[in-house]
Amino acid sequence: MKNQEHILIIGAGLCGSLLALRMAQRGYKVTLMEKRPDLREEIVDSGRSINLAFSDRGMKGLRLAGLEDKVLPLCIPMNGRMIHSADGQLFMSAYSGRNHEYINSISREDLNIMLLNECDKMPDITMHFNQKCTGVELETAKATFEDYKTQKETHYQADILMGADGVGSALRKSMLDHRKFLFSYGQDFLTHGYKELSFPASADGGFLVEKNALHIWPRGKDMMIALPNLDGSFTVTLFLSWDEGKDSFESLNSDAAILDYFEREFPDALALMPNLIQEFKENPTSPLGTIKCSPWHAYGKVLLLGDAAHGIVPFYGQGMNSAFEDIDVLDKALNKHEGDWKAVFKAYQDERKEDTDAIADLAVDNFHEMKAHTARPIFQEKRKLEIAFENEFPQEYFSKYSLVTFREDLRYSEAMRRGRVQDKAILNLIYDGKFSESMTLQEKLNLVKQETRKMLHDDEVVEGLEEE
Repeated sequence: MKNQEHILIIGAGLCGSLLALRMAQRGYKVTLMEKRPDLREEIVDSGRSINLAFSDRGMKGLRLAGLEDKVLPLCIPMNGRMIHSADGQLFMSAYSGRNHEYINSISREDLNIMLLNECDKMPDITMHFNQKCTGVELETAKATFEDYKTQKETHYQADILMGADGVGSALRKSMLDHRKFLFSYGQDFLTHGYKELSFPASADGGFLVEKNALHIWPRGKDMMIALPNLDGSFTVTLFLSWDEGKDSFESLNSDAAILDYFEREFPDALALMPNLIQEFKENPTSPLGTIKCSPWHAYGKVLLLGDAAHGIVPFYGQGMNSAFEDIDVLDKALNKHEGDWKAVFKAYQDERKEDTDAIADLAVDNFHEMKAHTARPIFQEKRKLEIAFENEFPQEYFSKYSLVTFREDLRYSEAMRRGRVQDKAILNLIYDGKFSESMTLQEKLNLVKQETRKMLHDDEVVEGLEEE
């Protein structure tokens, strides 16, 4: 930079605060605007999930900013999924056969506070809270904000404007309304919504169920999950149809209906939920949707990142992780093209768009897998085989989950392509009875590799024909 450029960032959530920190580290002057109060001073009821699954791609972004050691004390390792079947049986499905691979439960608030505190240490970052963005001039990187408390309107002029303002992004809305360039936008909702509930800590502050696991109650159409908190409690999330079928958020409209549903579907969990009725009535029911749009940038002046560019459902635990990876990809584009913002933004989107589309699709796939397939014998047999492969041949085999979650060197799009074919190959081999008792684990792996290569080759042939 010949002169210190001014970057205005809308949104001081997880993505925005890390983005501000990294841009200041690179030498930019940063103004960070947030519509909510400062969560370090006031309780912020955002309606968003309390817990997040933090994994390797997210760590890549924090490592870039030098925060790897500071985030670890906020994490609780989760080594796998603890499946709670309808008959009360438990089945632990490890996330990986490699012992060093696991995901972490982390508090959204604790992580956001840590990032905001780091921003406070940077003299070139100025933060303003309670500021609602009411308008953006895309061609000049100028934005208008209204103070929630005073109703005072303020105009900010910057060299570059970045929107990390989530699924309800004001910057994205301005791009959609601009009408001077082609802007594609799509939002798809699941028929299910979600509601946050809880398990309290035990009387002595301990955990009432296994601490180092993500607990899942798969029930075909519905599902409940629970993630551990540092204080011994669990954040429980119920995923249920809005208004379809016998059981839905619409039909659970009385104390009796709520209790009847949980007694039928989650009796072991109900025993751990003394505040169920109160929480069910008071906590909001929130939607689950996917957002895809293009382009993410305009005029070499404005850029969308994180959920503002690519909102996804939470079923691969990659929303925050993909947003943090966005910052790593943007940083690499800056290394190559700093000084030419149009080139930076183009390189960033050219690499990233295909990958965020891929993880959005994978997250919807995983929703159906988690609520319906995880309890099925063929799925559990597949997972046991995959864990054995990863344990015995850690450099030769990576499950789809491992490719997506732990291979930060691999793009989401490639992880999806390879993972989907590999899953189909194993399930076909199990269903067709091709694995015999007499086969060694190496022979089974060789068979999986052979079938996977054949299916990948067939896909490549089909893709080649479609291009001709």
